[in-house]
Amino acid sequence: MNVAGPIRSRPVPLSADGKRRRGYDGADGSSRSDSSDVDMYLDVPSFELSLDEFEEYALARLKVLRKIEEMKTRNLTPEMFRTQLDASLKTNLTVLQSADSKKTNASESKKLDVASHFILRAAYCRTEDLRRWFLAQECRLFRHRLESVAAKSSGGSGGNNNGNNDALREFLANNDFALDRVSRAEKERLRDKLLSVPGGPNNPLEFRSAEYYRVPFVQALELVSRRECYVEAGKAYVPLARVVSIAAARFRASLSKSLAMAAGVFGQVENEENARIGPLLKSMNSQYTGPGAPNAVVGADGEEALTAATVDALATQSMPLCMQQLHTGLKRDHKLKHQGRLQYGLFLKGAGMSLEEHTLFFQREFTRIMTSEQFNKQYSYSIRHMHGKEGKRASYTPYNCMKIIFGNPPQSGVEHHGCPYKHYDDSNLSALLGKLKIGNSRDRDAIMAHKKDGNFQLACAKHFEVTHPMAASADGVSLD
Repeated sequence: MNVAGPIRSRPVPLSADGKRRRGYDGADGSSRSDSSDVDMYLDVPSFELSLDEFEEYALARLKVLRKIEEMKTRNLTPEMFRTQLDASLKTNLTVLQSADSKKTNASESKKLDVASHFILRAAYCRTEDLRRWFLAQECRLFRHRLESVAAKSSGGSGGNNNGNNDALREFLANNDFALDRVSRAEKERLRDKLLSVPGGPNNPLEFRSAEYYRVPFVQALELVSRRECYVEAGKAYVPLARVVSIAAARFRASLSKSLAMAAGVFGQVENEENARIGPLLKSMNSQYTGPGAPNAVVGADGEEALTAATVDALATQSMPLCMQQLHTGLKRDHKLKHQGRLQYGLFLKGAGMSLEEHTLFFQREFTRIMTSEQFNKQYSYSIRHMHGKEGKRASYTPYNCMKIIFGNPPQSGVEHHGCPYKHYDDSNLSALLGKLKIGNSRDRDAIMAHKKDGNFQLACAKHFEVTHPMAASADGVSLD
């Protein structure tokens, strides 16, 4: 099975010029260099995988990418971020030589990494939202890996760790980074300017051993914006360790282009591979990767928990219609108005969602149309306020039915709060019940009869009874 999905290309061992790529671990277990942990994923692999391996590889990488997203929302320190991401990579994308061994199987780990990337690339190319999410997490993973190589380059030894310098240089050479190395004479001419750059070499010994590269400043815009390089005559002078920023920018551009190309031909794979991998690719973004078995709603301690990963499934299965409509509106518009955020947010809090998961869930949706900085500035405070972490630190309770029913009605097409049985007209509510396939026609007629009589809570109870036919016999549950 070709794990490339919709992308058809040559086998991965060959580079663009037809030569064997250095640092690649083929199925033959060939050796790999220190720089081969970092991959630009320019060449599509030709691994043979079973369907079980196909799904297993994809879910392993998906756990890492979701971990990255989760950590970014929690504003961890850089050191904590690196430590936790390294642990996730070790758990999910590292293959050991044997079950009781602590040694890594380099070739199998590389196979897992490359194959899983291209599987998820195929799965996440379908829509703009999926492409944006995948691109953001993969770029963070790439930067983390390359920064690890760059950190070894300095290694606390004044930049004299030549072996590790070689690893970073090898990565740049293997991926055709045509960087213009600054001569010793020119470096001496610019000594004062280069030493004045914040965070760079700050003493004569470090400066003497440091390597600088000259690149067009447009390739180093991130460094320029942070004033982390010296610019002269349209050229940016960048120390070797900071070439990471340039590589990350190229990786982003390359992956973004590849995702757009894959999206254009995804339909071919969907048709050709429909019975085999089509369904897997289409459902990959909704796969549950948290603790326990797929679709399990449990926390790390084994207790029931409502999380950002499980709320989508529960919205369809168990939420009342008012909350389903808020959830649908949030997923469609990637935002909720103030009243909707209060009604739905307090409901989630009351259902057991933690502050961290609440923030993660809302940020995941809102940042599809805004930056993380905008979300943190405009919405994080109100979520913490709901959970009693801001303001007068009161722990607010969910809205009861009467408050929702007699509250301000929503503006049609703009707001999603309120009670559908109260605020929707008969035709719209009937169409919605039919669209959601709530019971049979007799059940829907019974719900509509309660609505027309003004018994909105009875209509909601009937909805629950129809969608949960066994609930009436469960201990502690009353439909009265």
